[in-house]
Parts: sequence; structure tokens; C-alpha cells
Amino acid sequence: MDDYRRMAERISRSSYAVALTGAGISVESGVPDFRSAGGLWSKYDPSEFGTIESFRANPAKVWKMLAELDQVLASADPNPAHRTLAELEKRGILRLVITQNVDSLHQRAGTTKVVEFHGNNRTLRCDSCGQRFPRESVSLASLPPRCPCGTALRPDLVFFGEPISGDAYHQAMAAAGKCDFMLIVGTSASVAPASQIPRLAKQNGAFLLEINPKASELSHHLTDFRIAEPAGIALPGILAALDESYNS
Repeated sequence: MDDYRRMAERISRSSYAVALTGAGISVESGVPDFRSAGGLWSKYDPSEFGTIESFRANPAKVWKMLAELDQVLASADPNPAHRTLAELEKRGILRLVITQNVDSLHQRAGTTKVVEFHGNNRTLRCDSCGQRFPRESVSLASLPPRCPCGTALRPDLVFFGEPISGDAYHQAMAAAGKCDFMLIVGTSASVAPASQIPRLAKQNGAFLLEINPKASELSHHLTDFRIAEPAGIALPGILAALDESYNS
């Protein structure tokens, strides 16, 4: 509890707090980390199913994996960690969430300012004609789903081998450059270019709080403090400590 109070006091003094989230925050919502024992990469070789080259070469094959991902995300709901970040935004404490997840759980929890670093699964798009379609408007009864122009549709997310959206990259880096407190939740942030985000924040003097049950590369070299608990426990704990300080 002392850790919660210390971090609540610290974040309450911040003027521009930002959260960086990864797979760990959504595991408690039933979305396995891609790289975990039950994740997609334990069933599907990412070099065969996760690259833009593999999608272009055989979209029907890759869509077998994408359809499974679609089902997992459709059955997931925001958990207390997502809801806490939304509450921190509502209170004017948290200015932005930068997420590496494609599950839209932050928005469903109520967060309005979200940078989706790796895109999302809410829309499908055609790389030939550029049209976009809401996911729910497209049937997956026959794979791959196709655009009226005939091209195979793909989710609006980033495959391996594709660049990050310019807008998402610039918004994330701008926020990292001016934040004075960064919550790093459920991610090791070890793969570029996402790995640049906490490093840029640190270089500009931000306090880095890591919430992760497992130690990461960041734990040993970058973060100022780590709470080694699941996000669904730690973030509500910090919020409760904030409430306690307001009421005392």
C-alpha cells in the first residue's frame, strides 16, 4: 500500500502524465500475449502469418489466423486496469494513452485520447483502392473477405515489415518528449520503434513507473520504480490511494 501512496502522490504532482501500454494490460481481459504459451505465435509461425509479405502472398492462409484473433478480441471486455486509466483521464491527470494493442479496450473503457501505435481491428481496409469498412459490416464466412474492387481486405493494423503510421509515430514521440510522468503498463517496450518511447521520456526528465509482474529490460536500466503486480490490481490500488489523499 505504501507503494500505491507514493506513486499516487507522484502522479498527482505531474503536469503531463502519459501511459504506454502493451499486451500485459489486456491479458486480464482474456487476450493472450501473442508471444505467451497460449498466444497466437505459439500456434502460428509469425514469419508465415505475421508479415505483410506473407499476407500479400497468401491472404486466405493469413486470414485463418486473423479470424481467430478477431474472435478473441470480440469476446474481450475492458478490465479494471483499462477503466482506471479512463478515470485518470477523466480527472485530468492522464493526458494520453499510447497503446501497442489493437483491441480497442482503452476506448471501450472510456479513454478518449488514445494513440494506437500498431493500428486496430475495428476497421478493415483495401490496400488497392484505399476504402475502409467497419469490421462488423464485413462477413468472415468466406476467407479472405474482399473489397468490392476484388482485392483481399486486411485489418487496419501493422504487420511485421510495415512502417508505423506517421501520425501515430509523431503523436507518440511528441507526448514522450514532453511528459513528466510515464506509466509503462504490461509491456517490455523492447522492440523498436516502440522501445524509443520510454527512452525519449527518460531523456527529457520524466519519471517512469513500470507496472509489470515480470521484470523487463526496462526494469534494470530505465524505470524509476516498478510495481510487480498485474495491472488490474496495481492501477486500481493507485487510484484508491489518490482518493484517500483527496479525502484526507
